[in-house]
Amino acid sequence: MLRSCAARLLALGVPCGPSGCRDTLGRIPGPAPRSLGFETVFPKDCSLPKPSWSKDMRLLFDQFMKKCEDGSWTLLPSYSYKRLQDAQDFITFIHDCFPTTAKLVDKEQLSQAHIFTESFKDGLGFEYVMFSNDVEKRTVCLFQGGPCLQGMPGFVHGGAVATMIDAALGMSAIRAKGLVMTANLNINFKRPVPLGSVVVISTQLDNIEGRKLFISCDVRSVDKNTLYSEATSLFIQLDPEKNA
Repeated sequence: MLRSCAARLLALGVPCGPSGCRDTLGRIPGPAPRSLGFETVFPKDCSLPKPSWSKDMRLLFDQFMKKCEDGSWTLLPSYSYKRLQDAQDFITFIHDCFPTTAKLVDKEQLSQAHIFTESFKDGLGFEYVMFSNDVEKRTVCLFQGGPCLQGMPGFVHGGAVATMIDAALGMSAIRAKGLVMTANLNINFKRPVPLGSVVVISTQLDNIEGRKLFISCDVRSVDKNTLYSEATSLFIQLDPEKNA
């Protein structure tokens, strides 16, 4: 069942595991996976540069793309799930992997739902791109917080920073174990992040104990001289057969 869920995650655009099944652009080589009828749902890869990206964001992106050339780092694709809830296969995915949880999903509410980090127009909210180094068990997220994420005037809301920390840590866990959920997240906020600035969220997989993954990260400025936040986390590899 886990393999079935992992296959569906791949079809949904979620890279999973250091199996060597992706090229330096994060794509699956060889025959394309079953489309599940999502061609119109994923019109573009949102990890690619946008006009709303700042010069710092684009410069860092280019630097990491250079690192991808030798295969040590991988660009992780990011697709817009804005209309994913309209696809029947998404409902099937939930029912297949989490039959108990699926009973709690209101299909009418789901039809109005949006992925949180994709609920803003380009440049206004969460601008980010992730790269992974599976050998070193590291993931890097380049994050630019737009004006709709303001908390204290002039700074990104701490909850928005926490969202991206959780996303980066979660991607690191997905790369290592596939289907996971956050069990614990501890964040120490050192300094507020200036609105519109670019920060680098660097994660490190510290340990695996059975289904438990312990992952840490820090959030720093582009020049690495300013530490904004530090975090530790615990993720649990899900077992769909046990609904846990």
